[in-house]
Amino acid sequence: MNNNPSTSPQTAQLQQTRRYFLGQGAGVGLGAMALQLMQASQSAAASTAALPHFAPRAKRVIFLTQSGGPSQIELFDHKPGLVKQAGKPLPESVRGGQRLTGMTKGKPQLIMPSHAAFKKRGNSGATVSDWLPKTAAIADELCFIKSMVTDEINHAPAMTKFLTGHPLTGRPSIGSWCSYGLGTENQDLPSYLVLLSKMKRGSDQPLYDHYWGSGFLPSVYQGVKLRSAADPVLYLRNPAGMPSELRRKMLTGMNELNRMRHQSTGDPEIETRIQQYEMAYRMQSSVPDLTDVRDEPESTFEMYGPDSRRPGSYAANCILARRLAERGVRFIQLFHPDWDHHSRLRSWCTARCRDTDQASAALVLDLKQRGMLDDTLVIWGGEFGRSVAGQGAWDSPEGGRDHHPRCFSLWLAGGGIKKGISYGATDAFSYNAIENPVHVRDLHATVLHLLGIDHERFTYPFQGLDSRLTGVEEARVVHDLVV
Repeated sequence: MNNNPSTSPQTAQLQQTRRYFLGQGAGVGLGAMALQLMQASQSAAASTAALPHFAPRAKRVIFLTQSGGPSQIELFDHKPGLVKQAGKPLPESVRGGQRLTGMTKGKPQLIMPSHAAFKKRGNSGATVSDWLPKTAAIADELCFIKSMVTDEINHAPAMTKFLTGHPLTGRPSIGSWCSYGLGTENQDLPSYLVLLSKMKRGSDQPLYDHYWGSGFLPSVYQGVKLRSAADPVLYLRNPAGMPSELRRKMLTGMNELNRMRHQSTGDPEIETRIQQYEMAYRMQSSVPDLTDVRDEPESTFEMYGPDSRRPGSYAANCILARRLAERGVRFIQLFHPDWDHHSRLRSWCTARCRDTDQASAALVLDLKQRGMLDDTLVIWGGEFGRSVAGQGAWDSPEGGRDHHPRCFSLWLAGGGIKKGISYGATDAFSYNAIENPVHVRDLHATVLHLLGIDHERFTYPFQGLDSRLTGVEEARVVHDLVV
C-alpha cells in the first residue's frame, strides 16, 4: 500500500522493485547473477575444451589486410570488354538500383575501363595485372576468389563486418575468435598479434582498435599491437630503477590478491588480468628477441624487397609475421591502409601495389621453403572493391573509383587451400558476382573449417544467446576451395 500521498503508484511500484532488488535481490539475485557469470564462463571453457572439432588443415593464420578497398578491376578481375564501353553510362539493368555512396550518388555513372594490363599467369592461367608482377609470378601457389560479396558500402562498417561478421562494433574479431578457440603454441607471446604499416606519407584512413578487439570475449583474446618503436609494446619495459627481481615479487603479490578476489566474485576478467600480467612479464624477453632481425641473413631482405629494412614498413612486418608464425602465434594480422582511391587511381593504386607486392609474394615463398606453408593460411584482401564507374573524369589521370561491395577479389594460400585456381566470376562490368558468390560470412566459416572448427558449434554465451562469428544468417564452408 502506498502510505505517502505525494508518491504516485508508478513511483511506489519502482520503489518496491528497488527494495526487492536491494533486499531479497541482493541476497539471492546478485548471488544468482554471480553464479550465472561463473556458469557462463565454465560453459565457454567447456565449449573450447573439445576443440578442434576435427583434424585441422591449418595451425595458424596470417591475414594481410589491405584497408581501403583495392580495385579488383585493376588487379585481378580482367574485363577487356570494358574498353569498348569506355565513357558510356553503366546500364541500369546492371546496377539494379544498388546503393551508391554520397560521393557519386546522383552523378553520371560512366564506365572507366581498367588502367592496368593483364596476362594469364603460370600453369593455372590466372589473370593478374602487371601492377602486381611478384604476385603474378606465384599465381600457381594462390587461390583467387573473384566473387567476394559484402553488405556494407562505407569503410568502417565494411571493415568491421569483414573482420567481425557484423557491421556494428562490440563483436569479437576473427583473430580473437581463433585465439579464444585454439590458444597459442607459445606461452611467451600472445596468441593474436597485430602489425600496422608505418606509411611513408600520412593516410587519412583510420584503423580502429575494435578491428582487432575481443568484443564480448574475455579481453585476454584481443589482438596485441606491435609498434615500430623502441618499445614495440607499450608499458612492457620495467620502469627506471626497478630491477627484474623486484618486478617479479610485485607481480607475485598482486596475483595472489587477484586470486583471492577471483575466488570471492568469480569475475572472469580478474583471471584475465592475472594472465595478462604474467604474459607481459614473459614478453619482456620474448618481444625483443622477436623484433631483433639482425639474425636474418641478407637473402631474407633481398627476398622481401628494399623497404624491408625500414622498421614498420609492410615488408618489414611481413618478415615479423613469418617470425611470429615460427614462434607458434595463432593469428597474425597486418594492416596496410590507403587503398581508398577516389582519385588519382593510376598513381596511388600503383604505389600501394609497390608497397605490398614483393613482400606478400616473398612471405608465401618464404613459408613454403621453410615447410610452413602447408599449415599456415595466408589471406590477402580488403573490405570491399571498387566500382566500374569512374569517379571524376573517367579518362583523366585524376579519375578514381568509388566503393563497391557487390563484388571484389582476394587471394588465399597454404593451410589446406587449393592452389592454382580462380573461383567465382563477375558480370562483364565487374559489378555483380554471378558465379559462386562468397559472402564474408562464408569466408569466416571456411577459415574456421581449415583450423578444425565447425562454425555452427563454435559459440560463446552472450546476452542469453550462444553467439558465433558467423552469426545467425546463412553461412557455408566453401568446400570447393579446400584440398
